[in-house]
Amino acid sequence: MKFPGEINAFCENCNQHTLHKVSMPTKGQRRALAIGERRHKRKLKGHGGKRAGKKEVKKQGKRQKVILTCSLCKKKQERVLGSRTRKKIEIQK
Repeated sequence: MKFPGEINAFCENCNQHTLHKVSMPTKGQRRALAIGERRHKRKLKGHGGKRAGKKEVKKQGKRQKVILTCSLCKKKQERVLGSRTRKKIEIQK
C-alpha cells in the first residue's frame, strides 16, 4: 500500500491544519529487566531447546500505523490506517 510522504493534517498543538511528515513507527530497545524477558530467559536455560508457544489461535493482521510529525511545532501523533490489514505500507518520498 503506497502512502504519501507528506500530508496536510490537523495538529492539536497548533490547533490548525499543517503539513505533516509521515514516517513508520520503529520498535524501541527491549528492557532486559522486564518480567516477560526474565521469564523467557529462565525458560531457555539448561537443557530443553527452544521455547515453544501455543499455536491454537490464527494470527490476525497487524494494525498499520504511521507517525505524523508537524512541520511547525515538531510534535508527533500516531494514526492507524484502516483496522487490520496484511499489506505493507510503502512511504513515497
